Amino acid sequence: METSDQLALEVPIISARYARRLIHFMERRGVKRQAILAHAELPGAILENPDASISMAQVTSLLERTEWLMTDERAPFQFGQELDLLSHGLLGFAVLGQENPRQLISMIVQYLRVGLPLMDMELSSSGTTFQIRLVDTWALGPLRPCLTKIYMGSIQRIAAQVCSHFEIQFDFGTALEPQAWMALASNCEFRFNAPVSQITMPLAGRPVQGDNAGLQFLLARNRNPAEDRPRQADETVMQVRELIMSQPGRPCTTENVSRRLGMSTRTLRQHLASAGTSFRELRNSIREDFATLYLRDTNVSLESIAEKLGFSNQAGFTKAYRAWTGTTPGDVRRQSRKGE
Repeated sequence: METSDQLALEVPIISARYARRLIHFMERRGVKRQAILAHAELPGAILENPDASISMAQVTSLLERTEWLMTDERAPFQFGQELDLLSHGLLGFAVLGQENPRQLISMIVQYLRVGLPLMDMELSSSGTTFQIRLVDTWALGPLRPCLTKIYMGSIQRIAAQVCSHFEIQFDFGTALEPQAWMALASNCEFRFNAPVSQITMPLAGRPVQGDNAGLQFLLARNRNPAEDRPRQADETVMQVRELIMSQPGRPCTTENVSRRLGMSTRTLRQHLASAGTSFRELRNSIREDFATLYLRDTNVSLESIAEKLGFSNQAGFTKAYRAWTGTTPGDVRRQSRKGE
């Protein structure tokens, strides 16, 4: 007879989008999807369902497999850094109208507790300095360090909107030198073998961007992969994203965007390179976002979507979308209609 604890492990509790993102993260690091799913208790149908949720048992099965395949102990933290506001779904949209830095920190805790209830969090503050302590409520055992790093990476990524410095403590050790961890984010201090796992962050004193800038600013700000880039390069990335979003079709070229920004194409490429990205990467990322929205939320034909996004034909769009996501536009649309 199953105990209540065993039954709790089988209850779907988090969105399958986290599993999809973790698998895509591993694929970019050269690990084949088949190798990840070979021993993970995660049916492929769940990963293809945009509305699916997975259980704690499935989460632990996936984490056990991916951790075994990771060659760098920093990888879980790096994956966490990719979980920006929009990755958490409702959290990203809730922050659109949030201008109070204190409330933003509180919302991070509240929404992660609901949307990603794999660890609990205790929030405390002293003046303008906040602390979030992670609490293992599932008896994660050997997986606790991996999941702790993921949470810390995501919290640091999101809170970077209002905090410019972080002290991250882990209650376990590391085999790496401090410099190796510092390379992940120059605004972080990492401490290991601490009494508890917690992140300490003083407010930077700058306001959160209000909703007058809209979703485009939020996308531009939170999909940046690095936090320690020069200010000018950071601003250039945001400006380029906004220009691409306003016109993602054929006129969206390096030459046109650099002209609108009043700089040479060489200077634009240099700024983007110093930010760890390129015009092609930014444009493809935004095209992917727009394409997915069109496919899931509208009845716009695939041919029209291809034209809107600057492809010469539907076949070129289909090929690009498959390269971005591992699936075809037709498959995404069919899955969306099944859920209606």
